[in-house]
Amino acid sequence: MIVGLGIDLCAIERMEKLLQSDAFLNRYFALEEARYIRGQGAMAAASLAGCFAAKEAFVKALGEGFREIPLSDIVILHTSKGAPRYAVTGIAKEALADRNVRTSHLSITHERDIAAAVCVLES
Repeated sequence: MIVGLGIDLCAIERMEKLLQSDAFLNRYFALEEARYIRGQGAMAAASLAGCFAAKEAFVKALGEGFREIPLSDIVILHTSKGAPRYAVTGIAKEALADRNVRTSHLSITHERDIAAAVCVLES
């Protein structure tokens, strides 16, 4: 049964500016996420925007805000074929357990100057 649905959009141009310094990546993203994003070359800003939107979509699906769940607890990983997935820790993991969430689904897309992400949580 679906227990949460979240969607978010993120401007790629905004992320281009944030990539000029490591501070944003180091503060809100796990090492593995940062490595993936930096490894995307010319698509790094689009990847960053997609991953950031995925984190926002996750907290929206939970019905929470970032006041309760740190961005760093929501990790976006990718399969060998590039499919995104969530790997959560800390407070985010506790929030899933509190809601009896057994499965999470994530889709990320990019088009021109915008990235979007959708999160579905199932019990």
